[in-house]
Amino acid sequence: MADSTNLLSPEELDALAAGIEDGTIESDTGINTGASALKHDLTNEDSSLGVNVGAVDMINERFVRQFRHGLLEVLRTTPKINMANVKIIKFGDYLKDLQPPLAVNTIRLDPLRGYSLVVIDPSVVFASLDNFFGGFGRGMNALPPGRSFTPTETSIISIMLNVFFGALQEAWAPVMPIKCEHVSSEVNPQFAQIADQNDLVIFSRFESELSHDVTGNIDLVYPYSSLKPIREALASRVQTGDDDTGDQQWSNELHAAAADAEVPVRVTLAEVETTLSKFQSMSSGDVLFLKKAEYARMYVNEIPVFESDIGSSGPHMAAKIVKAMEPEE
Repeated sequence: MADSTNLLSPEELDALAAGIEDGTIESDTGINTGASALKHDLTNEDSSLGVNVGAVDMINERFVRQFRHGLLEVLRTTPKINMANVKIIKFGDYLKDLQPPLAVNTIRLDPLRGYSLVVIDPSVVFASLDNFFGGFGRGMNALPPGRSFTPTETSIISIMLNVFFGALQEAWAPVMPIKCEHVSSEVNPQFAQIADQNDLVIFSRFESELSHDVTGNIDLVYPYSSLKPIREALASRVQTGDDDTGDQQWSNELHAAAADAEVPVRVTLAEVETTLSKFQSMSSGDVLFLKKAEYARMYVNEIPVFESDIGSSGPHMAAKIVKAMEPEE
């Protein structure tokens, strides 16, 4: 067993301390004395090498388009939905900013790990309820303390969640197929513990405006641990892009609608410039002298598009397109 007695006497220890204090004995003469250390908390997750929030932003952009279209079909109104930047914050910090009562929904996104949250402001619920029954999106801005949602309001929340789930599944489809499932509902977010207070979450906020004077937020909160295992899949989708069939379908429908639009077409043989006085003095039988161009010019919506030959087809006059005109610089 090692001897635990001091190697130096008390007098020698006092002399050593006094020498270090007055500088006669050098201190800090060890190895790497100039090195600095950074504090690291092993109990907290590090997001520096984790989920690419740019990929989540792209998913959210697709989600907003699908969600807006879904609400339009259900509520028969055109909502404005603005997407805020994705944030990675502690779950406790997110909860501190919430003021219950709220429509707090715990959901599962299979095959992602853990549970997520969908938090809807009461103002969005009440405005949706009014729109659903043919109103103008008016309602209360907040749920009175101690009051829960009525069965009718709960049904509206369920309808909105179904639209939300469909839009979210469509938005995730280019990355990976997911299936959304509703687990439970609360009015106090403190009871929906999808993570510990110090755990990181990925927080997306969508500001919804269902009428000119009613706005509210819809939050989607993923646990950081649920997206971290698929960070490579998210990063690869950002690099390669995504195949958004919804945009292509919208483009095809717009093209088909534009193709049915009517446009005026006129053909000009020649043009003559004259003065107002000569024009006023013209009468029946006067002859105008003009220089005929090689081809007549065909205008579509008052834009010169083709050069053409003038002839007849049966009892009708006709214009045969010869060549397209070069656009003017």
